Amino acid sequence: MTTSHLTSATTESAALRNGAALMALAGLAFIGYGVIFFVRNFTGAFLELGIGPDQVNVSRDEIRGFSGDLYHYVSHLHIALSAFIAATGLATTALAWFGVRRGLLWAYVTAVAAPVLSLAVALPAHYPWGLDTIGHLGLIYLATAIFVLGAALALKPLLAGRGGAGA
Repeated sequence: MTTSHLTSATTESAALRNGAALMALAGLAFIGYGVIFFVRNFTGAFLELGIGPDQVNVSRDEIRGFSGDLYHYVSHLHIALSAFIAATGLATTALAWFGVRRGLLWAYVTAVAAPVLSLAVALPAHYPWGLDTIGHLGLIYLATAIFVLGAALALKPLLAGRGGAGA
């Protein structure tokens, strides 16, 4: 019974609704990035968004000509990674929209943990090899900024609805 009461009280907060909506919007942006990544694998671009001759000095055809097996391996990585990016976006969107918006702390923690884990592992690998172009990471940075804003907006009313205990 207490959970129902807390859920009802916290869903009345505009900050919670707006924060959850921004988190969900960012999740949709992650899905969009995954789709872009997937599509580029099957086009002449082949390489990821924002990665060009300054970062990789060979084309799709040159990679294929050098080693068909390597080309297929890179292609399979693109497909798999695009799926994981989109899946993380889907999970984040659903958790934010259906859980955070209703004041569920477990949904908030999970919605925050999923993209944080992904970004904490993936982003550092971009910097040592000059793959940190704004064209490549700009959309992810933007989606992350929107997500962080939403998470910050939602946190205070979420915790307030729980008596400030956070549990």
